[in-house]
Amino acid sequence: MSQRGIEIAPSVLNADFARLGETVVELEQAGVGRIHWDVMDGQFVPNISMGPAVIASCRPLVSLPFEAHLMVREPDGLIRDFVEAGCGRVLVHPEACTHLHRTLGVIASLGAEPGVAINPATPLSDVEWVLEDVRQVLVMTVNPGFGGQAYLGSMEPKVAALRELVDRRGLQVEVEVDGGIAADTIGSAAAAGAEVFVVGSALFRDPEGVAHAVSEIRGRGLDAVSRAA
Repeated sequence: MSQRGIEIAPSVLNADFARLGETVVELEQAGVGRIHWDVMDGQFVPNISMGPAVIASCRPLVSLPFEAHLMVREPDGLIRDFVEAGCGRVLVHPEACTHLHRTLGVIASLGAEPGVAINPATPLSDVEWVLEDVRQVLVMTVNPGFGGQAYLGSMEPKVAALRELVDRRGLQVEVEVDGGIAADTIGSAAAAGAEVFVVGSALFRDPEGVAHAVSEIRGRGLDAVSRAA
């Protein structure tokens, strides 16, 4: 495996929403690469999280890129709101889209970068024919809907297969993972080929603070990549 970096993309789903603005500032100061917004509608997944107004309220506070992970049914009518809220990248689920290719085109037409996310039981074949139209593929390493779930190591062969497919085609597509990523799981996910890591509860439960958590988790990932190179 070629040497690659490790980018931490915090999910603020498990942050203290009463101080969300302070949290995104703190995360930027900790050196993360982007903020990952988990948007849930209570239908596609069994939870409701935040809407575009919450994201827009945090947008002026940091210069980090924002990505919206839309865990919603029929996302087409919502995409514009999240782009206008400041999300430069929007990820949708093929399981939730009637016409995935068309939905990705809607994202691109609004000036944002399209991405796709696939649930644990969803095969790579569901996104294989849109890889040329996306900037990233997110492999869920938990079933979406809640933070704090246990990492599914059984998804690592899927991550590895995606990495091989992207590299073989020579595509500039990021391989991202989301779910249960922490200091003790990032290494195997990185060795499988992931390069962007959505981290949630592991950041906010670290008694030494988010900066320490970011440094430790990133370090474990870099060690794994170095060993696998």
